[in-house]
Amino acid sequence: MTVGGRLPRVAVLTGAGISAGSGVPTFRGAGGLWRQYHPQELATPEAFARDPKLVWEFYDWRRQRIAACRPNPAHLTLVEMENILPDFTLVTQNVDGLHTQAGSRRVLLLHGDIWTVRCTACAFRETNRQTPLEPLPPLCPQCGQLLRPDVVWFGEALDSAVFAAARRAFRQADLALVIGTSALVYPAAELPYLTKQAGGQILEFNTERTPLSSLADAVFLGPSEETLPAWWAEYRHQLERTMDRR
Repeated sequence: MTVGGRLPRVAVLTGAGISAGSGVPTFRGAGGLWRQYHPQELATPEAFARDPKLVWEFYDWRRQRIAACRPNPAHLTLVEMENILPDFTLVTQNVDGLHTQAGSRRVLLLHGDIWTVRCTACAFRETNRQTPLEPLPPLCPQCGQLLRPDVVWFGEALDSAVFAAARRAFRQADLALVIGTSALVYPAAELPYLTKQAGGQILEFNTERTPLSSLADAVFLGPSEETLPAWWAEYRHQLERTMDRR
């Protein structure tokens, strides 16, 4: 299980499915309506410019729901992997903060953090975990202009430095884990393909097959809070046996 006598380089991509086991409402799917709106109608710069209070009411509702959630065994398994593997990178599309809450340190936030707010006019940015958030919409304490969630909305570009680091990690990885994501949303969906192109392997953990499944070296179907810990327990045992024989 080692690669050239060393522990494998591992890159992980997570999506909403890993947090579903913690009770975080998924952004898409059957439960994806808030009031009469689809989230895609509200998570845009245009919606915020048109009605910032409505958009903030949606995000305040999401923050309150997420505040009651806790990391599940899949989040905790990734923390254990990071503690054991010297070359480990976690890339998440989630904004819920559960990876950090679980104890992950090497996390690249592709879509930002719902618990961070930033000013639309000046450089002010801070962590804010107040729930419910008051007033709505919140105003910048430095310049008095509107604050917005520090997340990437539809139509906005990813942070170029963060995405470059994610691409580098997957290009160099011996093993790419794709957990709880549809593998449909680009550019994040391209990341596991970089590992495959470089000669590495892909493991997929999802509740159903995705467009990535036919390319994956192994597919584990079921809730990731069950399948990921079970896989890691066996994989860790194999690593330990390999290292003991050295």
